[in-house]
Amino acid sequence: MFEQISVDSWWQALLVGFSRGPSLHAEALTLVLIVAAAIALSVPWATWRWFGLYVTFVHELGHALAALMTGRVVRGIRLNLNHSGETVSMGRGRGGAAWSGFWGYPAPAVAGAAMVWAACSGWAGAALSLGALLLLVALLFIRNLVGILIAVGCAVMAQLLVLFTGRDVAAYIVVSLGIALVVGAVKDWFKVTAVHTRRRRLDSSDAYILARATGVPSAIWLTGFAVVIGGSGYWSLHSLGGAVL
Repeated sequence: MFEQISVDSWWQALLVGFSRGPSLHAEALTLVLIVAAAIALSVPWATWRWFGLYVTFVHELGHALAALMTGRVVRGIRLNLNHSGETVSMGRGRGGAAWSGFWGYPAPAVAGAAMVWAACSGWAGAALSLGALLLLVALLFIRNLVGILIAVGCAVMAQLLVLFTGRDVAAYIVVSLGIALVVGAVKDWFKVTAVHTRRRRLDSSDAYILARATGVPSAIWLTGFAVVIGGSGYWSLHSLGGAVL
């Protein structure tokens, strides 16, 4: 199978993914099982220790994309096996720095909700293709060896999904990954909130860093994270509700 893979076949599969396919419509029990599978991927430590690396990658990509939106220059991204990471960007003005700093914790939830919507609207293939391209481009910004291994692993998995996932099952995979990302974002929000409650390792919290940089209390930033993550969760459930037969 693998010896038959070529750049041309990969590119063709990538392009085909951007064409609209069948929308996801399933029995309520099937959707419940999908949600359960997503929770099993993102909650137990046995699976979270690996899937959490992907969530961290998306978190840091959220910082990077937000920085680029404001004209900042992304100098690099670092990823670690303990689910921590760092994105370094340079630019003028506090506004761009604050905007970039905010879009870390909410990024997995927004990406997950977009994936759920895409699958329920017939764009599961586009979600896979776009995700595969973004992960490949992101490799250019990784600045540590562990980060390269994590990023390459995520990128390879994304390319394999593009190549070997049929259109009939793509929607189920995209929905599962999307829900798992939303759940992962919720999990990380509780984790960062606990950091502030216990007053330990505050320097690792985006909310604390934003508070020091802007003078706006950490609680406001944590609330902002929660609003976006909660809205993404609602969007995901609304999209799933429309997919029930």
